[in-house]
Amino acid sequence: EVQLQASGGGLVQAGGSLRLSCVVSGFTFDDYAIGWFRQAPGKERERVSAISGSDGSTSYSDSVKGRFTISSDNVKNTVFLQMNSLQPEDTAVYYCAAVFSPIGLAGFRVYADMDYWGKGTQVTVSS
Repeated sequence: EVQLQASGGGLVQAGGSLRLSCVVSGFTFDDYAIGWFRQAPGKERERVSAISGSDGSTSYSDSVKGRFTISSDNVKNTVFLQMNSLQPEDTAVYYCAAVFSPIGLAGFRVYADMDYWGKGTQVTVSS
């Protein structure tokens, strides 16, 4: 059974930091690109960041580049999203997602392409 278990959300003041974790099981970590989408109320789900299980390459949306860092522990099958300098516009439900992508991040593009989803974790940034 495939599982993506996200955790680490919470309430933080603007300028603060949070670290999200996504523990995955039920598939071969190295064959997948794993990352994060977020969805704010009334808005479409937005791709935030992703990391390749095969080669460790990463990608970021322009809105988080320079503030967020994605990393992985391939032994523990866990992906982390370190979020620094958080702003109220980062407030959203954050979802961990995975797509079969044995070479790099080619498969991690839009939410409709994802193979698996975890339950969301709420991130709220107060001003």
